[in-house]
Amino acid sequence: MEQIAIRPEVLKAYGFKPFLSIRPLTGGHINNTLLVETIRGKFVLQQMNHFVFPSPADIMENMVGVTDFLQKKVLEQGGDPKREIITIRRTLSGDPYIIDETGEYWRCLCYIDHAKSYESTERLDTIFEAGRAFGNFQRMLEDYPAGTLHEIIENFHNTPERFRQLEQAIASNKASRKAQVEKEILFTQKRKEGCRFLMDLLQKGELPLRVTHNDTKLSNILIDEETGKAICIIDLDTVMPGLAAFDFGDSIRACASTAAEDEADLTKVHFDLSRFEAYTKGFLSSVGNALTPLELDTLPDGARLMTFEVGIRFLADYLNGDVYFKTGYPEHNLVRARNQFKLVEEMEAAEPQMKRIVQNLKIS
Repeated sequence: MEQIAIRPEVLKAYGFKPFLSIRPLTGGHINNTLLVETIRGKFVLQQMNHFVFPSPADIMENMVGVTDFLQKKVLEQGGDPKREIITIRRTLSGDPYIIDETGEYWRCLCYIDHAKSYESTERLDTIFEAGRAFGNFQRMLEDYPAGTLHEIIENFHNTPERFRQLEQAIASNKASRKAQVEKEILFTQKRKEGCRFLMDLLQKGELPLRVTHNDTKLSNILIDEETGKAICIIDLDTVMPGLAAFDFGDSIRACASTAAEDEADLTKVHFDLSRFEAYTKGFLSSVGNALTPLELDTLPDGARLMTFEVGIRFLADYLNGDVYFKTGYPEHNLVRARNQFKLVEEMEAAEPQMKRIVQNLKIS
């Protein structure tokens, strides 16, 4: 593992001298993360990736606002904010982050003990807990002014804009791969108009902007080791304004698939309705009345469109020569795109059942 160089001024800023131990934490793909043990407890120290996220200051402003708001909510409900919400440890001078002498951004979070996260699972009870956690996230942030948050990644879930980027990649054909993906291109073109559905409703004012997490994978939920209950949502780098269907849909894309997103054998890739139902049941059990009837009705559309969006992003990157997503072999992004498109097809076929599940659980 690559050694992470910590400047002495960072340790001094957080009062981490002396410390008992510092070791890397694995699992994250963007920031360099360390576990620091001191006589005062354990802390997560992160070197923020300002190449992926050009404005760490905006991220931290969003994060401070949202976590402060959530901690007050948890206190009002009689919960434990130190365990249920990320706690930002400020520097000795009271700042939420520090810039070291080389220009690197660092932040520190309090470590939550006796909790773990999963990359994937087949357990319906854990999938239910994932849904419950993100439903609760939406409910608690229902009255947070989403418009005051910085847009960390512009047009992140703007599916028509992602489609425009795909068309640009097809036209330029930078990696000379277009001839290999005519079938996939045709698949996307048949769905061009449909990809506008959610954004059109937003632009008409029929769907409200919400505070959204925008990276609702299972590994971003801490599960209590003893009870098996979801306790805390982590990785708030991409918290920004969005639609509830974005977060719900991206969770379903990952949780309800029977295979990893780069599984090449498409006979193993299926959309699992039982997993969809487990997640939806958890989500609706905790979101309460926070969402409008139309938001609830469009949750299945979010699943299909977020899966389609990720698929066209993989396909565009393949056509551009693999410049965005990390790849392990030349066809990696194409395999990923085909994988997502298989899920889209199965979601389209299952749409009546998905909507029926939402309606039935909404009533109950």
